[in-house]
Amino acid sequence: MSNTNSYESPFCTRYASEEMQYIFSADKKFTTWRRLWVALARAEMKLGLPVTQEQVSELEANIDNIDYETAAEREKQVRHDVMAHVYTYGKACPKAAGIIHLGATSCYVGDNTDVIIMKDALKVIRRKLINVIAQLSDFAMNYKDMPCLAYTHLQPAQLTTVGKRATLWTNELLYDLKEIERRISDLQLLGSKGTTGTQASFMELFEGDTDKIKKLEKMIAEEMGFESCVPVSGQTYSRKVDSFVVNALAGIAQSCSKFSHDMRILQSFKEMEEPFEKSQIGSSAMAYKRNPMRCERITSLSRYLMIDVLNPAFTSGTQWFERTLDDSANKRISVAEAFLACDSILNIMINVTSGMVVYPKIVRKRVMAELPFMATENIMMDAVKKGGNRQELHEKIREYSMEAGKQVKQEGLENDLCERILNDPMFMITKEEMDAIMNPENFTGRSSQQVEEFVQEFVKPILDANKDILNEKFEMKN
Repeated sequence: MSNTNSYESPFCTRYASEEMQYIFSADKKFTTWRRLWVALARAEMKLGLPVTQEQVSELEANIDNIDYETAAEREKQVRHDVMAHVYTYGKACPKAAGIIHLGATSCYVGDNTDVIIMKDALKVIRRKLINVIAQLSDFAMNYKDMPCLAYTHLQPAQLTTVGKRATLWTNELLYDLKEIERRISDLQLLGSKGTTGTQASFMELFEGDTDKIKKLEKMIAEEMGFESCVPVSGQTYSRKVDSFVVNALAGIAQSCSKFSHDMRILQSFKEMEEPFEKSQIGSSAMAYKRNPMRCERITSLSRYLMIDVLNPAFTSGTQWFERTLDDSANKRISVAEAFLACDSILNIMINVTSGMVVYPKIVRKRVMAELPFMATENIMMDAVKKGGNRQELHEKIREYSMEAGKQVKQEGLENDLCERILNDPMFMITKEEMDAIMNPENFTGRSSQQVEEFVQEFVKPILDANKDILNEKFEMKN
């Protein structure tokens, strides 16, 4: 239940999924700390330190048995969250209390947990991103042949198809998917590096046995599901990792923002609409309005995420020597909320792309209003083939285009360029010939084939390899 007496993040109350919220929850964080302490103890036992199987088993049995009240009370006393949880874990595991955190520094649990959480969160982002790509590619195929106006400078240029435009949105998300997958594959644990990254405490514990220290890290990494640990570090993993990850998330925000802007403009044109619930209210004052509220929310959240990249960038650039603590307060907000924002954006994207509405008659009407201007080159070439003079024809078309444009813009009348050309014997064109030229499908170039080739060659292999995670739905609650 919501607490109305204190601030609550809108990500938690309105936008982000429970799944993503759990990944950044206290429970996930502190149980992961305990899993890391188990992995450390197990590896130390196997490598000959005075740690027993009984102690490891006791630690393992109490991973989820966290007394948060005791931890909070202890932290008030010692002003150190890690030591407070070492103490609390020890209370639950009296036999193992003396070997918890043996040789480690706070960043052993803090930083390794951050990496584990980012990896888990990136996998959720990847899954949702692939679902958006799947839905957009289906839409592209469904509308690959439907001509629509294409724009440069937000002015009608030539024609494209509704489906071809959707491939532009999809292709940018493919770039983002590659970046997310790279970030997942590149993530390495910090490992057990000690207070300044020299592993001095482990040299003491293992009496200078370098091979055992290396094996220790390898064993911990394997238990936590990683292939390796970073080769060198100060006390922390490089904060560039956070910057790389948040930049990858912001790349998704850029792509989704572009999509949402396009959709908002198309909804203004009445060519397309985002899904609209039967009982949804578009405006408190204007009952007839159907506002693109979901895409506006995508725009809004994307703006937040794109700006958030500055936080880890500055944090990375201002870490002094082996570490300073000015990263902590910032990164626990900026990295977590970057993921929550990206999750929120993709939730809405899944919802919107599953039910986009196209109004073919409006699309056609808007095409036909501009097509006469676009068709003049074809009309002129047809007349030249019949013996006309290109320069004279070009001048006449320029003159008629100006007059027709004036009629449309200043008089509010229909575009009569075709009628003007039909009535001029210089063009030697019949109504039937004009109608044949004025077929919008003649002006979309390779749009349809481009859609088919793009989906077949670039999207389908991804979807085929990820069939088990497709068909995700997200219902908007507000």
